Amino acid sequence: MTERVLRKDQLEVSLYNEKKLIKEGALKDDNPLDLSEPFRALCDACRKGDLKVCQEKISEGVNINARDIFDYTPLILASLCGHYEVVQLLLDSGALCERDTFQGERCLYNALNDRIRNLLLEYDYSKSTDPLQPLAAHISSLLTRDHPQTSDIVVTAGDESLFLHRFILAARSPYFRKKLAAAPGISTWKLPNTVPPQAFAAAIKYLYLGEPPRELRSGPGTGFTESEVFAGIDKIAKHLEIQGLLDSVLDSGDRRRARQRRTAEVAKGRDQLESWFRENVLGNRVVVETSKANDVKWDRNNAVFADVLLRADETIEAPEDQDHQIPSNEENGAYGTIPVGPASSSATVAREGRKQMSTLFPAHRAMLLRSEFFSAMFSSPFREAQASEHLHIIHVDCSPEVLEIVLTFLYTEKADFGLDVAVDVLFAADLLFIEKLKTKAAVVISSLGSGKISQAEAAKTRPKKAHGDGQDELEDDEEIDIYEIIRAAWLTRVQRLEEFAARYLAYRLEAHIDSPEFAELIRESAARIQKRQETDSIELLDDIRFYLSERFRLRFDDAGLEEMMDEKERENAEAVNEGIKEITDGMEVLDVPRWGSTDIGAGVDSAVVRETQPKPKEHGPIIRTLDGQIAGDEFASDAINYQILLDKLDRLLEKLSLDA
Repeated sequence: MTERVLRKDQLEVSLYNEKKLIKEGALKDDNPLDLSEPFRALCDACRKGDLKVCQEKISEGVNINARDIFDYTPLILASLCGHYEVVQLLLDSGALCERDTFQGERCLYNALNDRIRNLLLEYDYSKSTDPLQPLAAHISSLLTRDHPQTSDIVVTAGDESLFLHRFILAARSPYFRKKLAAAPGISTWKLPNTVPPQAFAAAIKYLYLGEPPRELRSGPGTGFTESEVFAGIDKIAKHLEIQGLLDSVLDSGDRRRARQRRTAEVAKGRDQLESWFRENVLGNRVVVETSKANDVKWDRNNAVFADVLLRADETIEAPEDQDHQIPSNEENGAYGTIPVGPASSSATVAREGRKQMSTLFPAHRAMLLRSEFFSAMFSSPFREAQASEHLHIIHVDCSPEVLEIVLTFLYTEKADFGLDVAVDVLFAADLLFIEKLKTKAAVVISSLGSGKISQAEAAKTRPKKAHGDGQDELEDDEEIDIYEIIRAAWLTRVQRLEEFAARYLAYRLEAHIDSPEFAELIRESAARIQKRQETDSIELLDDIRFYLSERFRLRFDDAGLEEMMDEKERENAEAVNEGIKEITDGMEVLDVPRWGSTDIGAGVDSAVVRETQPKPKEHGPIIRTLDGQIAGDEFASDAINYQILLDKLDRLLEKLSLDA
């Protein structure tokens, strides 16, 4: 008790000091108060464990690090209520849980169980508070990467020369944007000799989202003192119109302020890159008939500094009552200096029938290197890696919509897409070896595809009505093709999706177990094991059995019966069991468990009370099992339903001649 009180006092002191620093302006509030309706909906979803609503609100841009009127953040609510998958989703999306902050310590302190607490501890500072770090790290690495060569301009200050990228300079510096717009083909740039080399290097590193310098002393023989270097940073920041440079250097000495400044600057840089990307890359895409795609010619010295064209094809159906217009460069915000071949003048597609169309995106190899597929391609001796007068066209096997999502992720780290294209994004990310985008697609599928209700509520889902064929309709509607999902998980080797699919099937097993598609899926799972012996396990079946046990065990755990029963109550339970025997006189009783048994899934303990002559109950609804029999209560129904589903799985294995 003393330790708990001491810990509480420490948290209160931490909160007081934090609020004081925020009030003084020394710190920014990481957890601002949010009373908006979308944030309230996110908090409610975190309390209930509703993955689908959580993902939807995160995609809408709701601040997941805000707090409600009770000072609870979504992460604290999900941790407190024991929703592991929601906690994982929030952390993957950038939720804060830093140990030396009030809210971070509070989140750890209030975690419902060790599993969630250990998950919170696994997320260190860089992973939990800076989700843009992979993007920043890649852009910074371009300053030192010499193979494959991607720079297209050399900027010099004094004796210091750096090989840079025009599109990054144009996106990040208003000064360079104006200069490059006036002379897009320029390949060298010289800054005044009065700028100290270290100040110039600090400015370029800032533009490339690098860490601010900790030391300002210039190297020997340069002739610049520390104060002169500092003055040079101020001068070059004004010259290049990058005002945040000086502040980032000033804040580098304080860890907390440096972290907040770093996070803000990287987010600002990402927003600038995104704005430039949408205006110049997406805004200059060209849509042509596939037969004419190879006729598109882009000069290497173009106004958007692209050095490759990515192509994606799709089949469209042209409306009968109107022409399908191909957007011209001017309509898409393109610069007039971009040379395009005869495709741009082809104004119309045939009015009838289906047409194969291609969309070409101007892109930059420096950003495509984030994909291992493109990195290997551009480092090879193949044609795509060689320089040419016109840009190479690289075909990517996906739809234009999916390719746009892939490019958006590579340029901005953003990946906002719906369930309708999530599987296609998964396959494209697998093809291009973009592991983080694969994970994002798996998160979208497993959260938005989890149904209209949370996992805890799914455990309580009961058949809504019976049909003439004896099958029951489940209360939660099918929103995804789970068979397509699990096959996609197998093909792309995404363990998270395999687990999701097994859980999904287990929580809705009564709707799938009698279908031919389910039987074929079990057969495929067995065939995936090379040189499978007759008694080898079937991975999918093992997972379904595990989550099926979890589903029914959750019902018992939620009731908290075991915790509520002390030794005296256990003694009283003997009398209750005797009373059950008297009540069930005249009934056929099969495997009645003793009251208080926690193993509701064991076959011998399945609570089945089947009336030989059913009598209508005077009070309450009649509870029936999956085979239509009357059960004494919901716990008895769950026990026999669990056994019924296990028996059906065993019979399915016999039918398929499989032993597992």
